[in-house]
Amino acid sequence: MRHGEVRRVGAAMVTSALLSAALAACGGSGAGHVRDGTAGAGAEGHGSPPSAAAATRVPGVGERVQRRIPAVSRQVLAVYGDGKDSADATVVFYAKRGPTWERVRSWPGHNGKKGWTADHYLGDNRSPVGVFTLTAAGGVLDDPGTRLPYTQSEDYAAPRWWGRSHWHDFDYVIAIDYNRVEGTPPDDAEQPLGEAKGGGIWLHMDHGSGTSACVSLSRAAMEYLLRTLDPDQHPVVVMGDRAALKG
Repeated sequence: MRHGEVRRVGAAMVTSALLSAALAACGGSGAGHVRDGTAGAGAEGHGSPPSAAAATRVPGVGERVQRRIPAVSRQVLAVYGDGKDSADATVVFYAKRGPTWERVRSWPGHNGKKGWTADHYLGDNRSPVGVFTLTAAGGVLDDPGTRLPYTQSEDYAAPRWWGRSHWHDFDYVIAIDYNRVEGTPPDDAEQPLGEAKGGGIWLHMDHGSGTSACVSLSRAAMEYLLRTLDPDQHPVVVMGDRAALKG
């Protein structure tokens, strides 16, 4: 639930950037990168026999969505929204073993408070449906041992005028590469698709209810993902309501 710019080019700009980041959190006009809601070429072709295709798909994901998962990806975090207008989700981590996606861990989670959309825009309080790379992390707390580039800073702290339940939202964050430049720190402000398309969409710690557009998980889940996601495995997040993912 946070985005903004934290560019160290002088005290005045830093102060302004931090205020912007605090006020326009998670799903506002923040960082991001994706052209069409996809993360790359598919892992299976159009002509695959149904049984063979099903055997190589991430469970609960249809052929159209599966094709958006890069062929090189061997780690997938699937966010299965309960419904188009629901803020509740189940999050499952899969690792590819040979041609098969093996379910490794799962957790309850939350997404945008108004649900999901295939056409996310600034302030709609819905999470974007799609396949997005995971290339950078950060947070208030020290790096727990991630292989991802990690930016630790108190600047990630949620404003204290937010409700107490939100104060630890950004202790750990992993940037979802929606409308942002891949590999840059999570709070980088560049938006290739423009401000109207929103951005600053992260995986972050859960406060017990829906977000502005991010996906939230328990601290234990975030720590596990930070220690497990491996850039050499080209991790992606596949996210959306169950019906959209099957389509």
